[in-house]
Amino acid sequence: MDKKLQKLRLDYKDIPIPEDLDHIVRKAIKRSTSKKYPLKSIAGFVAAAIFVLSINSSHTFAKTLSNVPLLRNVVNVLTFTEYTVNEPTYKANIKVPSISNLKNKELENSLNQKYLKENQMLYEEFKKEIDLVKKESGGAHLGVDSGYEVKTDDANILSIERYVVNTVGSSSTTMKFDTIDKKKEVLLSLPILFKDKSYIKLINENIKEQMIEQMKQDEGKIYWIPEANLDYGIDAFESISENQNFYINKDHKLVISFDKYEVAPGYMGVVEFIIPTEVISEILVGKEYIK
Repeated sequence: MDKKLQKLRLDYKDIPIPEDLDHIVRKAIKRSTSKKYPLKSIAGFVAAAIFVLSINSSHTFAKTLSNVPLLRNVVNVLTFTEYTVNEPTYKANIKVPSISNLKNKELENSLNQKYLKENQMLYEEFKKEIDLVKKESGGAHLGVDSGYEVKTDDANILSIERYVVNTVGSSSTTMKFDTIDKKKEVLLSLPILFKDKSYIKLINENIKEQMIEQMKQDEGKIYWIPEANLDYGIDAFESISENQNFYINKDHKLVISFDKYEVAPGYMGVVEFIIPTEVISEILVGKEYIK
């Protein structure tokens, strides 16, 4: 460990100072003092700016950081690029995540290419929609907000959420998740976690139980199941798919996610259900992921 820290120190000293560092530091100090932050906070802003510049300007330094156990997760998931539109009635803010430091470069590259491709397509489709609206009416408000959140990042699991919020009058939200075994460096799926497909029935039953209980406890909650006694025509929730949206949370519990409007009215937003481990423990392939 001492040798690794020594190498980190040497790599840090060898980093070339960026030409625009002076400008960045001055800007950080100006912003901080204008908001009357204490001197200690200003120093923190400057240190953070230098640290981020160090990671971005030195591949060797970033690589060394990733090899230090206590700092390994610092450079795991970063924003690769952003696509923006900022017009009076058309707004887009699309952040593209990028995973780094996986030894399995095939997995790393495939995920990063997927993230870049889906966000490029989202941006291009949004621009086409703007052009169409301008030709037809010119008065509509359009927006898209896309980004990511690291849900879990520990020694075993990395779970990343990617969201897209489209706004055309009302809004719709879709979610996607990737969960990676950081030790074996493989992408996990629901079928991988279980011995057989019986997990579908067990999870369905538990989710419906949770839905019913939530509706009993809160009159404002409605789920599209027969027990809700809905008087309007809509398909009731029957089953998750074999590859339903999921992630493993920080407590190593399985979380099933549904998009806005998928199993409930729009005002309920995205809904999630934590599946008690005892419900599925007998059919888990192992105990290393879900506990």
